[in-house]
Amino acid sequence: MTTSVTPDTRSRHVGLALLALATGGFAIGTTEFVTMGLLPQIADGVDISIPTAGHVISAYAVGVVVGAPLIAALGARTGRKRLLLGLMAVFVLGNLLSAVAGNYELLMAARFLTGLPHGAFFGIGAVVGASLVAANRRAWAVSMIMVGLPIANIVGVPASTLLGQRFGWQMPFLLVGVLGTLTLVAVWFWVAPQPVGSEVNVRSELSALARPQVWMALLVGMVGFGGMFATYTFITPTMTELAGFSEGAVTIVLAVYGVGMTGGTLVGGRLADRALMPSLYGGLVAVTIVLGTFGWLAQSKPGALLGVFAMGFSASILIPALQTRLMDVAHEGQSLAASLNHSTLNVANALGAWLGSVVLSAGYGYEWPSRVGAVLAVAGLALAIVSGAMDRRPAKVAGAAS
Repeated sequence: MTTSVTPDTRSRHVGLALLALATGGFAIGTTEFVTMGLLPQIADGVDISIPTAGHVISAYAVGVVVGAPLIAALGARTGRKRLLLGLMAVFVLGNLLSAVAGNYELLMAARFLTGLPHGAFFGIGAVVGASLVAANRRAWAVSMIMVGLPIANIVGVPASTLLGQRFGWQMPFLLVGVLGTLTLVAVWFWVAPQPVGSEVNVRSELSALARPQVWMALLVGMVGFGGMFATYTFITPTMTELAGFSEGAVTIVLAVYGVGMTGGTLVGGRLADRALMPSLYGGLVAVTIVLGTFGWLAQSKPGALLGVFAMGFSASILIPALQTRLMDVAHEGQSLAASLNHSTLNVANALGAWLGSVVLSAGYGYEWPSRVGAVLAVAGLALAIVSGAMDRRPAKVAGAAS
């Protein structure tokens, strides 16, 4: 006897599975960025200076860079649902340890542990989400999972920062631990088992690293997003010194950026499903234009808000397209390639921040990091065009042979 599943029921199950994964993304985004808003409280809490407290953020980023490829490769033979549950369990543990850390050393170790599941959760979650829908809706499914990250910047980070300032810096980590536990339960009940085929193993995942197109896609993300990070790293002094906002109003500016990110992620998923590479090209063109004009826009408050929204929107259009592109070109190594995307974004963060600081240290004003960012976006566009040409070359060769 077979049990029929109606389209409505199937859609509801897919929707709940994507919601479970997006909830995990929301929790990850909240814990990643709330630390930046609570650095003075954390410094006081574990008796260190604020610059030293900044190393806590670096420890998380290192965890992301190390954990994404390592977990995706070594967990190749583990069922994807089981792996997602394990990743979220480590994430919960890391946040709880962060909340009870009484000294700097334990807090550093806890934040490194918390960062380990970050990239692998998004990468494997993207592969799982894409497998639940038709081929022409994969980028949309990816965008539904990724949207938890920008929503965290609108709701989770401001709310948890306020709670941390009022009730102690440990409180946000405790709450994120609770949210991670809810994600565990949701994934357990709503995400169907994801068996791994006999052909999938560590070697098949690592095979992605032998594919030039995988490296091209990673370079596009690293260089293209580096331009955005060159600007966003210095967004607070840019808004206060160039646009004339008060420090208290910067929270509103960051929320506007989060709204732009959310809209860009959702639109980017739809565009990538219609035409993947053109949406990638268009997104990079948009980022170039926005960053190229940002220094001029940011010299007035209305222009600054428009520029911040446009920056978040244009950059986030790229995320579903890049994630889907990596899964397409990785073949048997989808989990590793999709997870590496988040490692390279952290490298882009470091690259952009460094280039922006070089420009400022040379004596240029806060309108200049975005102009350097525009150059990086153009370089990312050039890499994307080369990657697209590499796709077409085999087809031309085959046509000539026939």
